[in-house]
Amino acid sequence: MATVVKTEGIKAFSATHDWESADYEPTLPVSEMSNPITHNIDRAPASSIVKMLQDCDAQMFQEKSGAAYERLLSDQVAKSLMEVAKRVQLILKDPQDSLIVLSGCGTSGRLAFFITSGFNRELRRLNHSAVCSYIIAGGDRALFSSQESPEDDPISGALSLKKVSEGKKRVLFIGISCGLSAPFVAGQLDFCLQHPDIYTPVLVGFNPAHQARNEPIPGCTFTFRSVVTKMRELAKMQKAFLINPALGPEAISGSSRMKGGSATKILLEVVFSAAHAANFSRTPITYNGILQHMRSYGEVLDITYSQTEGIAALMEAAGRSLQCGRGVCYLSWGFLGLLSLIDASECKPTFGADYKDIRGFVGGGCKELCNKEGDLNLMGAESGIAHSDFLHDVLPCLTDKDTVLLLYSHSDDVDEVAKLARRVREKTSNMHAVYHQTDGDTVSAHDEINKLCSSTLNFIWPQSTPASMGLQHMWELSTKLLLNAVSTGAHILKGKVYQNYMIDLQVTNSKLYHRAARLLQRLSGHPKSLCEEALLKAIYQVDKLTEDIVTCNLIKHTHTARKVKKVVPLALVCLLTGYSIKEAQSHLEQKPIVREAVEACLREQTLFSGSL
Repeated sequence: MATVVKTEGIKAFSATHDWESADYEPTLPVSEMSNPITHNIDRAPASSIVKMLQDCDAQMFQEKSGAAYERLLSDQVAKSLMEVAKRVQLILKDPQDSLIVLSGCGTSGRLAFFITSGFNRELRRLNHSAVCSYIIAGGDRALFSSQESPEDDPISGALSLKKVSEGKKRVLFIGISCGLSAPFVAGQLDFCLQHPDIYTPVLVGFNPAHQARNEPIPGCTFTFRSVVTKMRELAKMQKAFLINPALGPEAISGSSRMKGGSATKILLEVVFSAAHAANFSRTPITYNGILQHMRSYGEVLDITYSQTEGIAALMEAAGRSLQCGRGVCYLSWGFLGLLSLIDASECKPTFGADYKDIRGFVGGGCKELCNKEGDLNLMGAESGIAHSDFLHDVLPCLTDKDTVLLLYSHSDDVDEVAKLARRVREKTSNMHAVYHQTDGDTVSAHDEINKLCSSTLNFIWPQSTPASMGLQHMWELSTKLLLNAVSTGAHILKGKVYQNYMIDLQVTNSKLYHRAARLLQRLSGHPKSLCEEALLKAIYQVDKLTEDIVTCNLIKHTHTARKVKKVVPLALVCLLTGYSIKEAQSHLEQKPIVREAVEACLREQTLFSGSL
């Protein structure tokens, strides 16, 4: 039965299905809607935040049962996954002059790299040639630091695809755009459509096709929607594939790093695992096999969120660190390390965070990544991701106000984990651990780590895991869910979320600019023109817009916005109060939690009006 969430000041919505009704935020695509489950998440304690996130994640696996949109477990989605898996298997059988390319922007690009690396690593283990390559908008620099503006460059997307597939006669291209919106990916898909003799395009996203972005792309004759329309026609002949189940709105509106990222990982792993099993184990690719594999990921949610209290404790610890201006460090080993780096890198654009707020560190750092462009250390301080960087740059300044989280599994060198844990414990008692193991495993060094840590979340996984699933994939998704919850909850507790909107997002590309304008409309009730005007005033730090500013293009606006802090909160306070930019800045400095700042401003105005 659907539960009902009662919220302040708005209609009470069913927590499961009402977001699908025609009158619920009808002007927004699903990926940009607000989730009724989390309407007041900014005022919730950590334990309630975790429960809300669990309920939102569970929406991914709800059966269709008359729903308005295709869902993750829908018939059409499973059939499309089967066909794409068969295309992957064909390339595995005959890799000569063939290639599979995964591409995306931001989180989608990072997961393209993550999945490609894992699949190629497994192929090499079997003495099979690697058949996968990845593309991320902004290049390898974007793997672990925010590079949002390249998302808007479709020409760069097409050229990067042409370069990576040079000389290939058969290319399966999988473009990932959670909102069916990224011009970078649209350019690549259009390039595929122009060369059907070589490229078979696959689009992974989480909006229905009619909600694909239809705004003109500068310098192009196509929109994302027009590309999707062509692909839908080709899909009838299985010359293109569109995999776009609706997952329900994100817990934090538009934060596709969460459900969007998890579903991307699930869908692509199902495809590659099925193809791998078909080629190396002679296991047929079947509809039921695909569906069963996807359902098994739902069990990962249950196991992960069975430790709600422990996740809430981690969230509270991380939140306290951020509230007092200190940091959170993820220290990880092996394949879990990449997920910690990804989670940390996503906090900067999502919450307007500093890269030092949440940082990830993994074993040998850049040497372990096997990325195309090699050593990323030339990027500066943000690329210091090895344990040695942590020991040199962070450990000497560590205090009990910082939070350290160890992430490891029984397949890692647990003695090495214990060695580093001892060094951290000398500087802080605020150390926690997340450990994955299978039933019956005992590691003596793990007991020592438990004693050194303030808390430990020990996830025990059944040894009877389906072969197609793999323990590693289970641990990875579980770790992703947990880290997303901890970092999101910590920023909520710091005041970086207003209701369930990422109010302090960085306005660094067209998607984020339009999201910011919509957010201002939603929260202020003012017309679109006034909201865009307030947004531009906040970006350019002026109380009156000049002709030069008004006539600038979007690229100039987003480039300027990169240098300004609290763009959207500033614009919102100005819209609601009529304050100047300087007055709004002053109020936000006094009350950094945006909702408190806005409410204080409104109270102040009411008192002033009453005294007249």
